[in-house]
Amino acid sequence: MFLFLLIAMVIVVAAVTLAVVGGGDSEVLPDVPPERLVDPLPVTRPVGRADIEALRLPVAVRGYRMADVDEVLGRLGAELAERDARIAELSAELAGAQATAVSSPDLFKKPGEESGR
Repeated sequence: MFLFLLIAMVIVVAAVTLAVVGGGDSEVLPDVPPERLVDPLPVTRPVGRADIEALRLPVAVRGYRMADVDEVLGRLGAELAERDARIAELSAELAGAQATAVSSPDLFKKPGEESGR
């Protein structure tokens, strides 16, 4: 009786092992295609905060896919450089306008009127 139970247990373990490992010629689990960046950053308009918060990078075997991360970081770097240049341009225009306003004559003074009141 013991020998019968031992042989039955070996057969059950072997059948479960073959079922899990895939003992036939057909694949039990097909290879999954790699994930791709589904919703990249918008090309037609500037990147906003909502775009960054909604961005989900696909995960690979050992972390994130380098190409997708490089693409997103490159785009964000270009956007930040463009915005920094625009801020510097507007700051220079504002400083020039303020300097002109300080050095120009009083526009509200009537001709012939002294500035001492």
